[in-house]
Amino acid sequence: MQEALLALTKYWTDRGCMMVQPFNTEVGAGTLNPATVLRVLGPEPWRVAYVEPSVRPDDARYGQNPNRLQTHTQFQVILKPDPGNPQELYLGSLKALGIDVEANDVRFVEDNWASPALGAWGLGWEVWLNGLEITQFTYFQQAGGMTLDPVSVEITYGVERIMMALQGVDHFKDIAYAPGISYGEAFGQAEYEMSRYYLDDADVATNRRLFEDYAAEAERQLEQRLPVPAHYFVLKCSHTFNVLDSRGAVSTTERAKAFGRMRGLARRVAKLWAERREELGHPLGLAELPAATALPSTLPTTDEPATLLFEIGTEELPAAEVTKTAEAVRQSITTRLGGTRLEHGEVRAHATPRRVVITVDAVAPREADAEKTVKGPRASAAFDADGNPTKAAQGFARGQGIDPSELQKIDVNGVEHVGVIKTEIGRTAVEVLSEQLAQVVGELRADKNMRWNDPKLSFTRPVRWLVALLGDVEIPVAVSSLASGRETRVHRTAAAPTVRVPGADGYLDFLAQHGIVADPVARREQIVAAAAELAASVDGVVEGEDALLEEITNLVEQPNALLGSFEESYLELPSEILTTVMRKHQRYLPVRAADGSLRPKFVAVANGDCDPDVVRAGNEAVLRARYEDAAFFWRADLEVSPQDMKAGLDKLAFEERLGSMADRAKRIAGIALALGAELSTEDGETLARAAELAKFDLASQMVVELTSLAGVMAREYALRAGETPAVATALFEMELPRTAGGTLPSTVPGAVLSLADRLDLLVGLFGVGANPTGSSDPFGLRRAALGAIGVLRGIPALNGVKLGAALELAAEQFRAQGVDIPEQALTDAREFVLRRFELHLIDAGNPHQFVGAVLPLADSPAAADRSLAELTRRAGDASFGELVAALQRVRRIVPADTAPSLNTEHLKEPAERAVLDALDDARDALPAEAPLSVFVDVAEVLTAPINTFFDDVMVMAEDPDVRAARLGLLASISDFAGRQLDWQALGTELTPTR
Repeated sequence: MQEALLALTKYWTDRGCMMVQPFNTEVGAGTLNPATVLRVLGPEPWRVAYVEPSVRPDDARYGQNPNRLQTHTQFQVILKPDPGNPQELYLGSLKALGIDVEANDVRFVEDNWASPALGAWGLGWEVWLNGLEITQFTYFQQAGGMTLDPVSVEITYGVERIMMALQGVDHFKDIAYAPGISYGEAFGQAEYEMSRYYLDDADVATNRRLFEDYAAEAERQLEQRLPVPAHYFVLKCSHTFNVLDSRGAVSTTERAKAFGRMRGLARRVAKLWAERREELGHPLGLAELPAATALPSTLPTTDEPATLLFEIGTEELPAAEVTKTAEAVRQSITTRLGGTRLEHGEVRAHATPRRVVITVDAVAPREADAEKTVKGPRASAAFDADGNPTKAAQGFARGQGIDPSELQKIDVNGVEHVGVIKTEIGRTAVEVLSEQLAQVVGELRADKNMRWNDPKLSFTRPVRWLVALLGDVEIPVAVSSLASGRETRVHRTAAAPTVRVPGADGYLDFLAQHGIVADPVARREQIVAAAAELAASVDGVVEGEDALLEEITNLVEQPNALLGSFEESYLELPSEILTTVMRKHQRYLPVRAADGSLRPKFVAVANGDCDPDVVRAGNEAVLRARYEDAAFFWRADLEVSPQDMKAGLDKLAFEERLGSMADRAKRIAGIALALGAELSTEDGETLARAAELAKFDLASQMVVELTSLAGVMAREYALRAGETPAVATALFEMELPRTAGGTLPSTVPGAVLSLADRLDLLVGLFGVGANPTGSSDPFGLRRAALGAIGVLRGIPALNGVKLGAALELAAEQFRAQGVDIPEQALTDAREFVLRRFELHLIDAGNPHQFVGAVLPLADSPAAADRSLAELTRRAGDASFGELVAALQRVRRIVPADTAPSLNTEHLKEPAERAVLDALDDARDALPAEAPLSVFVDVAEVLTAPINTFFDDVMVMAEDPDVRAARLGLLASISDFAGRQLDWQALGTELTPTR
């Protein structure tokens, strides 16, 4: 291992990095060394490389876990500014370590980094070596709350992981550290003893006092304007907090307070450092960024229609952005070309993680010419009495570059003006495309955007090259410092990573010759076919993995599927653990038997050519390590009872103003018991016990590591602790549905807990103003709203629960804990949920008029569903349409503030009496809480009398008493019908033509 550290040091110092030493106090990561977190601030250039022992007390495992250490070794590199080719430089460093990048599968997989405590974040990747994360690669965007300009590239190697892979060992203790000395022999004792200290022996009172002392000293150094010693004491604070946390001595409130304090100190340190460097005159100078490019003075031309090829080359895009970016670029180019006079054929888009390829058929060589009329002054003001041009006419003509004698008379909306008709010569295709394509690149955006060494561009990952060809003619495109060419980049491990593109036609075939499948549909088909064939070879299948297949498709440019294995003994773990590890951590496709049970096999998809045996072995080793971790958590969790485990919820933060996860679990239990007060004895007992244990698994080691297993582990641990299957099922179903439209709970206790969970989330977060905004929904409130609606609609036992009343129940639980929930927050939460319900119904294909009509019933979603179904069923019923028309007519004429009343003394006309009688009959025949189907059958007796009433009676009679009586009668009808639907919302959708 020491040879590897020396090799990395030599590699990076040969490339201009200064070597510094580890910082002289504990840091959780190399990032916190002032050589990174302070030096990335400000405009000075900085290249540095160093080893950093990184101390994380919470990862202490007494040296028993093969992959986790309280002190691990990072090798840190900072490149400021971004050199433009940091990935290629990084791959060179792997070669320096002896890693054959051609035989191995080296991948850049999205992994963004943020440290709220430092006010720092960046976008980038984790780098995989045959599925093993070996490096964090980040473009730093902010530090200390300050936007970084220029941007720095941070490369952080996990040295122990790399060495375990290179040396083929399964435990960090077995790494050969130096000749004849293993890692365990060198550091095993320290690992055990420091684990003992962090987990068992650290004195809480002493460390609490140290935290306060260090924070006070950091404050004092800031007052003295000494940022480096202030940073030193902030790091001491951070480490002391981590020690307290590993001892389980930090409550939710204390955590929030400590984080806020450290964040404030860190930001002040950063600001002071930047000020001090400026005061010193930036001794290292100012970083130089690439200059802007310019177009050539003359542009080429073409003579015949030709294919346009436009490729935007990037560093690896996040998988979720590949398809979206391709479609966005296609739409942008289509729109932009539509705004020109350049004729063209179909616009197509294809994409891989490293490129978006646009082709446009039959682009004309130039735009068509166009006539343009330019209006001048009125004719009456353009010539004097003798017919000579006035100054106004002369000035207009001069502005248009013509003689006044060439002015023509034109008619503008019946008024005669002078003007000129000009022929606008069409621009060449190259001229048009050069301008439009540059704008497309300049306007690229994604959900999360970053900057790199180009000062004017911003996108989800750096744009590194452009190819623009019209047929075989190169189109010059200049965007900030980027200039297009006819060279594209293929696999970085290829003999020639950069190749010349001969022409636009057949470009996808050209890429295929270089091992790149640009069409995502073709990539997916290759993956599916290869996975099916590999699974079949071991009597297995790969099924039901659409979301994972979509992600894998957009992680590779050339799919290379491999079949891997793991030890059958791991099948003793719950299958959800195994598949979650495969999908979430490794993007492996699980292989199942025909009966759905897991087989000890998986399909991994490498990118491009590689040594299949090397890559397979590497991926198997990674999965084995992951499963060892899972088995370690499983065994440790089984030693703790659910009740004791739940006590750990006190230490888990939920939201600072809403208390801990224990507070949240207590509220959920209270809401659930209130909702389930009328349940049967058996269901009531199940609900009471499940509510008592609600959310206990969130404190398990397994769920802390794999959060998506919440609920799954509650069921497994509850069963093994002797809880009844009904209680275990309710705890599992509490987390359902996991997605919009996902599986609902199948039991009443599970459904009640599920609803209570979502009500607590909605009321609490709306109560503290954490409402979703735009695309930001960090707490998943949209999903929670649809989940609550889904349960209320889909569980018959809960169909009678009113949304507003349920939200009020949740608010009472918050108030009991001293959290004020304003009435407006409840109103906003209710409207938010109903809006999600409305959009869901419309997205399901229901006519928006029908949806609008049932919304008044949406406080009881199941009732709204029933009425919507009845509306759909009766859509072609003529008699129903006539009833709708009659009721709408009533509603239109009655002022909104008219109270229902039946003043029979002033209702004497036969038509009035007929309506009165029909209304009495309908009211008598209508049962309480009758559904729409019954209402319509009963209310159809009103149709004819209402129509006759309007034909025979003047509603707005001169006599005020008669007028009031007639309006009161109509208001009574409107009130009677209005409890069923918003009839006006139906518009004329069901109204027959009269």
